[in-house]
Amino acid sequence: MTTPFSGTVDEVPAEETYALRRAVLRPDGGDVVWAGDEDPATFHLAARTPDGHVVGVVRFSPAPCPWRAAAHPWQLRGMATDPALRGGGSGRAVLAAGLAAVSARGGDLVWCDARLSAAGFYVRTGFTVVTPEPYDKPGIGPHVGMLIELSGAGANRSS
Repeated sequence: MTTPFSGTVDEVPAEETYALRRAVLRPDGGDVVWAGDEDPATFHLAARTPDGHVVGVVRFSPAPCPWRAAAHPWQLRGMATDPALRGGGSGRAVLAAGLAAVSARGGDLVWCDARLSAAGFYVRTGFTVVTPEPYDKPGIGPHVGMLIELSGAGANRSS
């Protein structure tokens, strides 16, 4: 059973995601400011503890899915959770809020390049692995392609 997250999830400027992106996704260096971060259609979410500490972040942007046709696909990117607080529900909370926001914006599918180490989390929240084999993202490591369709209750699967 997952612990319910007792903090808040809010839409934030991209800059508020960079520290956690750097710490979790690019600890050995690499860019944490990505093309599209400032696009008006792109949105960023941050999960905060009651004292305001950012413990989870994610970015969503409209983008064609490389594996499945969809009328209004969105890409999930830059999801990171504070390693000291994993299992505390902040990852599920920020993902659920993001999927609901994408659905509210007319999105019908969300896809991502998921690190192998995170694929189990995404599967538990309703995503499906759609690539036959893992593939390497240079400088980052092995990934799998994943997606979730947002028809009906799809946006609420991770609640």
